[in-house]
Amino acid sequence: MDAFAVLAATWPPAEAMRLGPWTLRRGAGGGSRVSAATLEGEDGAIESAAAAMLAWGQAPLFMIRDGEAALDARLSAMGYARRDPTLILAAPSDALAAPEDGGTTVRCTAPVARMEEIWEAGGIGPGRRAVMARVAGPRVWLLGRQGDRPAACAFVAVHGGTAMLHALEVVPEARRQGMGSRLTRAAARWAAARGAAVLALAVTEANAAARALYGGLGMREVARYHYRVAPDAPAVPLPMRNR
Repeated sequence: MDAFAVLAATWPPAEAMRLGPWTLRRGAGGGSRVSAATLEGEDGAIESAAAAMLAWGQAPLFMIRDGEAALDARLSAMGYARRDPTLILAAPSDALAAPEDGGTTVRCTAPVARMEEIWEAGGIGPGRRAVMARVAGPRVWLLGRQGDRPAACAFVAVHGGTAMLHALEVVPEARRQGMGSRLTRAAARWAAARGAAVLALAVTEANAAARALYGGLGMREVARYHYRVAPDAPAVPLPMRNR
């Protein structure tokens, strides 16, 4: 599994372009993942990538993946701050999937109004929700119910035999009641039914509660990354559940 290829395909930017060895992404308000530049070759002029991002109206932002210690050191020496270390976790879909939950999780082909409200309250605004609409491959929106009330939602998409779970958000009054586990397992059932052998997701290293949840479900680290951001760049707020 190429975790970063899956991440890129299931959470795509508004635009991507090559500049020498760099892949640059225009995020259009979709957050750091769809705004960060990545190095696809041995070396690259950081200044040229930064200038192109500024021309887009974006703060220079670079994703540092496994094995990119040299690039990380170069950016650090230039004053770029380290931000949001993140883990990619994964597990076999069949192992995560549980029997159907009696209709408490609903699969949708497009987001319904209540999903939009839950995401908005959790800091997943229009720019991030637009990312979901750009996904070209198999995808589903999940709505979790607590009794007769919508209480959680998530987005799942497939690339290359791996499904990626994104934007899992639970309303405050329904947290710590198993809703996150229920939606994760529902995502795994959907993934397995579409031939995706693995379910993966990204979670910030600082989010101890979410890491404990996913670890308890048997998900294990397969990759990690962090960002380097220009010294004077404003912070990009994370959705509440990713903090």
